[in-house]
Amino acid sequence: MDSQQTISSSFSSSSSTDLPQHQESLKISKSFLWPEQDLAPAHEELNEPVIDLESYYAGGDQAEAACELVRAACASHGLFQVVNHGVDLDLIRQARDCSLAFFKLPAAEKFKAEKRHGSLCGYSSANAERFTSRLPWKETLTLLGFGERCGDRAAVDFFTSSFGPSYENVGLVFEKYCEAMKELSMRIVEMLGRSLKVDPSYYREYFVEGVLMLKCNFYPRCAEPEFTLGTGPHRDTNSHTILYQDDQVQGLQVFVDNQWKLVRPISHALVVAMGDTFQALTNKMYKSCLHRAVVNNEQERLSLAFFISPAEGKPIKAPEDLISTDKPRLYPEFTWSNLLYYIQNHYRADDATLQNFCKWLQST
Repeated sequence: MDSQQTISSSFSSSSSTDLPQHQESLKISKSFLWPEQDLAPAHEELNEPVIDLESYYAGGDQAEAACELVRAACASHGLFQVVNHGVDLDLIRQARDCSLAFFKLPAAEKFKAEKRHGSLCGYSSANAERFTSRLPWKETLTLLGFGERCGDRAAVDFFTSSFGPSYENVGLVFEKYCEAMKELSMRIVEMLGRSLKVDPSYYREYFVEGVLMLKCNFYPRCAEPEFTLGTGPHRDTNSHTILYQDDQVQGLQVFVDNQWKLVRPISHALVVAMGDTFQALTNKMYKSCLHRAVVNNEQERLSLAFFISPAEGKPIKAPEDLISTDKPRLYPEFTWSNLLYYIQNHYRADDATLQNFCKWLQST
């Protein structure tokens, strides 16, 4: 079944493009205002490498050159893009179309899948269930893939339990998408290990039974985009993120060299961003990427962020290859479940999550 059939048979038709109630006014609510220091505009493009994975897999000098580019980017700001990545472009299109169709549903329909407090899955508008200020100008649908927290049909079960059996095919699209992204993620993990001159199997073992999550983010048009953000400045807490971003609308920005820089969308490319957990796994050889998403008053934007994290109970620590007298171990040993508990119950992820988590962990 192609994506158009999937959508037409599983989502009720809705041509509504009305913005949520809090966006109907010409002036946005105070709860969506962000501090001036977070709103500094970006004027330059980030000069991140674009890695041709077909060339990398060919081996030899091409693979070494790719590793050098990855090492430089991850040591500087933690982000690069990949092309010829092997993920079916039609599958990406299906996942994008299904996501967009979901966000175009009437609010009452979307809230059938509302994200409950303490849950990792579901639909949320501006994360308002946890916070009342500096709200992001976006809607999010969060799905779990495989891992210790869920079964092999987690996305299918989510959609059928929320909307009925006619939504099974939508769940299947997202599950296939997560499967493809996990395969790509495992290949990227091995490349990261090779770029660090670490046995690739060391990192691979963390993610074979890892926790997978997919966040579909929808950024509506905003009447006053200069006062708010689609996603505030933060570093992802997981290991690494693979992001599909709309190639027609720019929005992702990275903080490097004391300024925000634009990440140019590239057709058929996927963005790879390091997270806090991988920073810990490299003893800060590689940096967690500080990024944000901006909005505009002309076009809506969609992104699909795939997150992979280690198996929840596996101790996270950098390999001995990256520890020395000159560079001792920087982080206490912890597990993904420790960090997940912290950000769900004690802390709103920002640019200092890992440091504050380590202090909290040592104090408790």
